[in-house]
Amino acid sequence: MIGQAVGHYRITAKLGEGGMGAVYRALDENLEREVALKFLPERLSEDAGACRLLRQEAKALSRLAHPNIVTVFSVENVGNREFIVMEYIKGTSLDKLVGTHQPVDRVLELGIQIATGLKAAHRANVIHQDLKPSNIMVDDDGRVRIFDFGVARICCTAGLTPSESPRGTAAYMSPEQVRGMAVDHRADIFSLGILLYEMLAGQTPFVGEHSSAIMYAIANETPPPLTRYRPDLPAKLIALIQKCLAKKPDERFQTAEELANELRSLGQQADGTQSASETREPIPSIAILPFNDLSAAKDQEYFCDGITEEITNALSHVDGLRVVARTSAFAFKNKQDDIRAIGRALDVGAVVEGSVRKAGNKIRITTQLVNVADGYHIWSERYDRELEDVFAIQDEITLAIVDKLKVTLLAGEKANVVKRYTADLEAYHLYLKGRYYWNRRFEGALPKAIECCQQAIARDPLYATAYTGIADSYMSLGYFGYFPPHDVFPKAKAAAERALEIDENLAEAHASLAWIKTVYEWDWPGAAKSFRRALDLNPQYASGHEWYALYLTIIGRSDEAVAETKRAQDLDPLSLVINSVAGVVFYMARRYDEGVDQLDKVIEMDPSFALAYWFQAGNYICLQRWDDSIAALRKLSALFPDNPLAPGALGTVYGLTGQTSQAEEMLRLLHERSKKRYVSPFHFASVYIGLGRNDEAFAQLDAAIEARESLMAYTKVWPWFDPLRGDERFAGVLGKIGLGG
Repeated sequence: MIGQAVGHYRITAKLGEGGMGAVYRALDENLEREVALKFLPERLSEDAGACRLLRQEAKALSRLAHPNIVTVFSVENVGNREFIVMEYIKGTSLDKLVGTHQPVDRVLELGIQIATGLKAAHRANVIHQDLKPSNIMVDDDGRVRIFDFGVARICCTAGLTPSESPRGTAAYMSPEQVRGMAVDHRADIFSLGILLYEMLAGQTPFVGEHSSAIMYAIANETPPPLTRYRPDLPAKLIALIQKCLAKKPDERFQTAEELANELRSLGQQADGTQSASETREPIPSIAILPFNDLSAAKDQEYFCDGITEEITNALSHVDGLRVVARTSAFAFKNKQDDIRAIGRALDVGAVVEGSVRKAGNKIRITTQLVNVADGYHIWSERYDRELEDVFAIQDEITLAIVDKLKVTLLAGEKANVVKRYTADLEAYHLYLKGRYYWNRRFEGALPKAIECCQQAIARDPLYATAYTGIADSYMSLGYFGYFPPHDVFPKAKAAAERALEIDENLAEAHASLAWIKTVYEWDWPGAAKSFRRALDLNPQYASGHEWYALYLTIIGRSDEAVAETKRAQDLDPLSLVINSVAGVVFYMARRYDEGVDQLDKVIEMDPSFALAYWFQAGNYICLQRWDDSIAALRKLSALFPDNPLAPGALGTVYGLTGQTSQAEEMLRLLHERSKKRYVSPFHFASVYIGLGRNDEAFAQLDAAIEARESLMAYTKVWPWFDPLRGDERFAGVLGKIGLGG
């Protein structure tokens, strides 16, 4: 085929051939670039089902856009031959390296990169199923590139078996593949264990005269110890590979990320420094500061906040770029702090600042990228446009920032960065205004947020992110006790589900759904699944990590919850809510002194943040610092004068300290407020618990369960309920929320 034209591709060289097809280098004459064409076996091209699977797999891969995965451009059919078009990689196939003993640091470096590529694929629910040396390239810069994801499964659909490959793919199968069992991402981890073994030993761990013998060995035999070939290998590296090669998937590393971290840790221990993959290039980090409104009327604040948030969200999809969440960046809104000080406070290498000036239908946006280290501008630009061009302006700014930070931006990743959810400018403005109100979280602002997002949807019924705005606003109305849960959470769920019907890959909608399942439906398995999906789609979503930390707290996994909260804090270091949640997690884990210290930091950040005093009071109560708890709750009452949180908690403290009349006064106050607004039965139960009136407390808890009160989700771990735990009725309460046993 060399010299022939296939469509607009002119074939220039043959790169390889195997049982699953032949690969050629070609010139894409339309775009004048070199590409690789993989022609699949004729039997596969003739199988409609296999071709459909191939296109689905290619579609999924085209969205991965990861530096360790070969980019798939398209799947095409010319002359009844199906072929994949992918980027051409100049380098060496891994099968040229595995036949000799590789240095340990080189094996660790390659292993980290392979595991990192698999991590990205697995997060997109793509399993390789045929990970072997000939499917891995090492480019001229030393970067690993994995290709042929899912081709083995597709070939099997068309009647071809992996063993038809001349290299004998059977040597890299997992035990579950050999036995014909269900396969998940852990099969790839087993195959990577084989690659690591082979790079160190110079041969595969399972050998035989034919494919059947190899497959029997994989399923039943223990490989020869690596020390037979390399006596000098570190014991921890040998143990790591043995764990990868465990026959049962549950006994292996459970994620590629976990494996990559262990490999990286070994690299650090080997030389006392960071591994090669970490020292080659620092991970860039950035904060997008709120754009300033320079319009004469000063009426574009919501638009300035919106474009800031949109750029922040877009950049969060760039692999390898750490983007500080909006909450922390917005802490510097309308402040004149030195950029270098802001950068240090947020722990980032670069900061973006900008301004918006609107006059009639004209808009001018200026933006600059500043190096935190020295305060100098890396890049600046001015955009004078008609207002209708605002989307294009946003895209230009985002991609320019990425380019200046020298982050590799591949085709699929770029598509994510510049993704638009509506083409209607007025709908876009309404959505930004809705988010502006939602970010305030005040009771009166949340209905305005819903109204704006509903107006946006009226203009564009397929505006997915506007539905998430509605979901989050209804969710906040219920969670903070502004409305009865049954009145608002079903509406929140309907909006989140509608967003996912429009775009199933919208991470924020999955996270909202997970939180609804946690605090309203008490669907613990469903919540876990939705959280995993959300954080796989957007690992930088700080609120997702925050809510997931609380979920882990609720089900009793406190150590994991602390770690998850730390991830949220890293992404959004100045968020009052996230830092308060860190104090809550300590409190629920009964680490009260740590909780006090954490919440003191929040109060120091903003003494007017009311909820911090409520959380802090809980720690004080458990430490029997009664005066401090009463002082904290009085501050809460002053900041939230109409909210039932303060009288409910004060009634508990008064009851526990024998101040019965004061506790009774709090009950009377709650009854009075309930005539004017919603007051959860939970708050009445709190006072009864303090007074030791358990019959009335359980009656109110049953009413709170019937109402689906969000705070009841914490019953299993909340120290607040300790006085009731010796009562046999308490087990019934836990059973009703699905946390019994």
